[in-house]
Amino acid sequence: MKPVAPIRPSPIAGIWYENNPEKLAAKVDGYLDKVVLPDFDGDVVGVIAPHAGFRYSGAVAGHAFAAVRARDFDLVALLSPMHAAHPDSFLCASHHAYATPLGKIPIARDLVDAVDSNLREELGFGLTPIANDREHSLEIELPFLQRALSGDFSLLPIMIRSTDAQELEILGKALAKVLDGRNALLVASTDLSHFYAQDVAKMLDGEMLRQMENFSPEGMLEAEEMGKGFACGCGAVAATLYAARELGADSVKVLNYATSGDVTGDFSSVVGYGAGVVLK
Repeated sequence: MKPVAPIRPSPIAGIWYENNPEKLAAKVDGYLDKVVLPDFDGDVVGVIAPHAGFRYSGAVAGHAFAAVRARDFDLVALLSPMHAAHPDSFLCASHHAYATPLGKIPIARDLVDAVDSNLREELGFGLTPIANDREHSLEIELPFLQRALSGDFSLLPIMIRSTDAQELEILGKALAKVLDGRNALLVASTDLSHFYAQDVAKMLDGEMLRQMENFSPEGMLEAEEMGKGFACGCGAVAATLYAARELGADSVKVLNYATSGDVTGDFSSVVGYGAGVVLK
């Protein structure tokens, strides 16, 4: 059996975002600098951010991370979809760190193990370890975290295939149990509808964003099941909201919304992007 490399190799640096550290830092800082945040009340427990290539969703993602700019967190629990087919519900990189051109971020293996143990106790299965994954939706958020947060942090990364409300609620509660009392930030990675005309996309995305602002993971999952709204990271956001609810959060504020058509000028087939903040 081939040994697992300590550092997860990036499959998207230089493609989805800049591979040069100075250019990458300047690009991310540029997105953050342009944000004018609306007023919101409460302590930030988490953020929701899109995960397309920076050209398409970087400006929207900037709004999510501007909400925690210059804040100091010891730990970031980052939940994303797993786009590739996989039989298991929840997955985690088996490496010891993620790397971007801006540096390495250690994975909090002890906390990964704690979540895994709790899931196995409650569900009979836990976090499936995988190596050399090609999932972009988790990694794409890391340069924003590296530039926005004021200090070093460790990562609790979970990729999600499940759309089962019970499984996602149990994951959220397992996360909350591990995060309780820690200086931690929740991050949910999701895009919205894919490849509808702009007017249809806005209708579908509006429903999904409404369910987020209603603080309703149940409503999000139901909207997706009924075809009233779509989010490729619906499970990631739902689990994040379940965790945030356990940690005392009670509201979500949508900070920005756009589509790929707003960037490319092609409104015939767009992808939706939303940014939000989860508040206590």
